[in-house]
Order: sequence, then C-alpha cells, then structure tokens
Amino acid sequence: MTVVPEFEAPRPAIGDGFTDAITLAFGDLVAEVYGTVRLGLAEGRSASGLALLFQGDELVTVAAEGGLAVEDASAWEQVSAAGLDVETLEPLRAWRVHFAGEDASLDLEVEATGVPFELEAKDPVARAGGMLGYDQPVRVRGTAELRGRRLQLDGLGQRGHSWGTPDWSRIERTRTLAAWFDGAAVSATAIRPAGRDAHGDEVIGAVVFEAGDEAGEGLADGHARVEDPRISTTFDAEGRQQRAALELWVTEDGPPRRVWGEVVCGTTLDLGRLRLDCSFMRWHMGGREGVGRYDVLRRAPDADPATA
Repeated sequence: MTVVPEFEAPRPAIGDGFTDAITLAFGDLVAEVYGTVRLGLAEGRSASGLALLFQGDELVTVAAEGGLAVEDASAWEQVSAAGLDVETLEPLRAWRVHFAGEDASLDLEVEATGVPFELEAKDPVARAGGMLGYDQPVRVRGTAELRGRRLQLDGLGQRGHSWGTPDWSRIERTRTLAAWFDGAAVSATAIRPAGRDAHGDEVIGAVVFEAGDEAGEGLADGHARVEDPRISTTFDAEGRQQRAALELWVTEDGPPRRVWGEVVCGTTLDLGRLRLDCSFMRWHMGGREGVGRYDVLRRAPDADPATA
C-alpha cells in the first residue's frame, strides 16, 4: 500500500464492525499541555469523538460522544462529534483541528514533519489487530483555553488515520507508544493475542522517523521499520504504565537507538467493554528531550471476550 492524498478521506465501510478514525496526539513541554483528540466513523454511518486534555499532571477535560448519525461521510469535514471539527488544508501535509468543550477549547494548526509510514495488510501488527492505516510525525501550533486561561502552543505530536474491523475476542490488549523530538520521532505498537500472558507472545512493530539531514543509515525516505523492537515497562499496582524504555535496532551492525521516559500525566477511562490507560511521557534519546504518549487499551476485567 502506498499512501496517496485520496487516503485522507474516510475509507469505504466494509462489513459489520468496520471503524475508521483519525487521531491526533500532541504535547508541549513548555506550556505543559498534552492532549489526544479522535474523530471516528462506525460502518460509515455514525460518528464518535473523544478529546482528552491535560495541563501539567492534571486532567482538565474529557469529552466523549458517539452514535451520531452522519448524512455525508465522504469527507471528515462533514463529521463532527464531542465538539471536534477537522479540516484538511493540504492532504498529508497540513490540517486544522478545532475543539470546543465545557472547560476547554483548542484551535490548532497541524503540519507534517515527516512522510507517512503505512501499516499494510501483510504486517504482523495489522494481522493481529485487524487495522490498516498510516501515521506521521507533526508539529502543532495554536491556542488552548483551559478553564479560562488562554495558552499559546508550539508542540510536537503524531497524526494517524486507521481503519478496519478489530476483533476483541482475539485481542487481550494493545499498547501504543510514541516519542517526538525535534527532527526525529519513534512510534511503536504491541498487541497481545487473547489467552497469552507472556511478554514474548506480543506482536510488536516500530518505526523510527528522522527528518532531512537528521536521517541516518538505514532510513529510507526518512523512516525505517524496526524488525525486532524491545520494549520494557514499569507498571504500578493497578497495572498503569509509569516508566518505559525502547531499544531499536535500525541496522544490524550499527548501535541501537535507545529511548527511555517517565509519565508526566495520565488517566484511566472506562469505555464499557474496554479500559484505556492513557498517559503522556517525557522521553529521552541520545541527549535529546522530547514528549510523547503511551496508551494501553485492554478488555475490561469483566468483559465477555465474545462481545468485547
């Protein structure tokens, strides 16, 4: 699959349970503002939205809405939920995101800092998770109004577009990690199949992005897939992520890229049949300091695997 501008539009719905979503996660270490916004479509007929915003270590707002009928699902500009609206200014290059909630609002300009990296059907992560899509590192600029206080943002993040039919009867949990630095980014996904408890049973994929002159050996078009990524995590007593480290071998004979970080804020959301442990991290890599996310999505303890 080659990502082309036409992929920016909602994908044609295929069968029951098909979902399509665009997600933007971002962080500004100076303003200490971190957020995730997600706009989705279910079977091409109903819209959902989710917005999470933090300042410092405090959760400022959670806005969630779903099951809204959509008359025209041909463009994301026609889809709105949970106070979220998005606009594509230039496909695969620039977007605008607006959020209006009770305690917070956002007005953001989003600019790609790297080319898309696609998740193809043959990829083990795609087979395990039932989803296709692509991600890009981005820079996020604009304003946030949080409980009456207006802040200027200039941060880093990641924008993704994913679609497919995830089967949670076959999935125990998924982990999504991303670290964003000036000129570089790392993205990783780990999926544990249902009934597997060992760390080695996870299907893990990772990609390293490095822009322009920063791109090193082994990075074609500024990014490279990591064949055997290593992820270690320290969890608390409730199973929430606290610290993490990644070891990423881009080439067989070169040194690995090592990334490590600690949680700066986070929360747990009850999504009915699923539980989301969402966190933002302060990351470190080769003398650089960056920001990013680490999310864990799993079946709720009492969820029926056949219907999750």
